[in-house]
Amino acid sequence: MWTFENQARTSGFAAVAGVDEAGRGPLAGPVVSAAVILPESLPISGINDSKKLTPRKRQTLYHEIHRHALAIGVGIVDPDEIDRINILQASLAAMALSVKNLERKPDFLLIDGQFGIPMDLPQQPIIKGDSKSISIAAASIIAKVTRDAIMDAYAEQYPEFDFGTNKGYPTKSHQDAIKKFGCCPIHRRTFKGVREYL
Repeated sequence: MWTFENQARTSGFAAVAGVDEAGRGPLAGPVVSAAVILPESLPISGINDSKKLTPRKRQTLYHEIHRHALAIGVGIVDPDEIDRINILQASLAAMALSVKNLERKPDFLLIDGQFGIPMDLPQQPIIKGDSKSISIAAASIIAKVTRDAIMDAYAEQYPEFDFGTNKGYPTKSHQDAIKKFGCCPIHRRTFKGVREYL
């Protein structure tokens, strides 16, 4: 999990940030990205792709990463902007925002996925990077836990959609709720499964 970080440091880069997002697939809510710069020596075990971890383990690692990371930045793009520019562009914009929000400026980026982000920084996209890079995996955990907390708050505002359970993803019960109640302000109006019920 340290291979890409070590390669970047061997090439002379000192502040390597891993970048990942959560929330490309849901029908509702924002897309959230995180950027994380880890120290070379990290006293945390179990960091992995957030999708492979239980919610409890993610929460534990979220706090551990916050305790030990050199810098963490978060970027959030709301549903209106997702509808305006499309989900891919919104994801890349959230990633760029998370890098800008780092307290320490990175000199190299490791990015989950096949696309670079619109920033004038050396960067390396890595497909399935959250399973291959510890920094990207740490970013995936921060992004996922942050987004889940946002959706838990929306669950209280719009209880009929059960966002606390589905986090905005197109589960059968969520789709049934859209058919019954229509859409709420945080639904992505350009997405299939939502636009038919506007």
